Amino acid sequence: MNILAIESSCDETAVAVVADGRRVLTDQIASQVALHRLYGGVVPEIASRKHMEAIYPLAERALEEAHITRGDVDAIAVTYAPGLIGALLVGVNFAKAAALALGKPLIPVHHIRGHIAANYLAYPDLTPPFLCLVVSGGHTMLVDVADYTQMTLLGTTLDDAAGECFDKVARVLGMPYPGGAALDAAARTGDPEKYVLPRPRPGENPLDMSFSGLKTAALNVLHHAEQVGEALDVPSFCAGFSRTVADILVSRTRQALERTGRKKLAAAGGVAANSVIRAALQDLAGEMGAELYLPPLSLCGDNAAMIGAQGYYEFLSGNLADMGLNAYASRSLFGERL
Repeated sequence: MNILAIESSCDETAVAVVADGRRVLTDQIASQVALHRLYGGVVPEIASRKHMEAIYPLAERALEEAHITRGDVDAIAVTYAPGLIGALLVGVNFAKAAALALGKPLIPVHHIRGHIAANYLAYPDLTPPFLCLVVSGGHTMLVDVADYTQMTLLGTTLDDAAGECFDKVARVLGMPYPGGAALDAAARTGDPEKYVLPRPRPGENPLDMSFSGLKTAALNVLHHAEQVGEALDVPSFCAGFSRTVADILVSRTRQALERTGRKKLAAAGGVAANSVIRAALQDLAGEMGAELYLPPLSLCGDNAAMIGAQGYYEFLSGNLADMGLNAYASRSLFGERL
């Protein structure tokens, strides 16, 4: 089954063709990073306009690169939530038009479900059940994946996402957008023990997380150094900050593995590309005797291939949409039906 998949939730316009949920025939991405770098972050209106310019020629290129025709497409999958509403609407409306014109089923895919499904592309033998740590720009959560479309939220951040903290701290350090990658690169030569930062433990659920206090503490260190004219050891600060985030994530993940008894652990989302977090998860998996699934860096960030992978399983479960499909800036990924 060939699925034409569309992703436009933020600043990447992406179109892919995925066969049977596991094989990528092509994954085309038009990045806006260079443009938004001028503003230090994503400008929603500009992102939406650029999606409109890019999406049709990108879809044409995807079909050409996959060596298929429009008639070979069996279904259209699209990210409908969550994300920037204007950006999402571009992808959703294009997908609806394509489904209507081609007379094909329309499959709505939740963006975070797509990130989890990226692991199916990297590891064709991976099947549920497994535990997944989702760390994307706007989401941090522990998800028990019982089946391809049956998931349970075990823990989440009660305030900021880990990715938001990386980006904010990197911005204050004067690093270029996207800040998380630049901060990770700087951390590789630093001493993670030089700067001590807090590790909050909020709420009644031991699997929940909080990063707003850590972000505030990190920014206070930076502002204090600036105010007193103290030289900041940037690599060591970045290493310490990264280690602190990794410790918070790993401590909750360890408890989730113990609670669920899962022996397969996956990671997903753009922050899963962070080298400190990846190394910490490898250590945890070895300690817990769990199989670890880390998607390659190319599948950690936003892409349409992951939407095609999850779209296949949404199709098999009967989760289809009609021409009334709308986009949503926020939407739960657990057990919902349109």
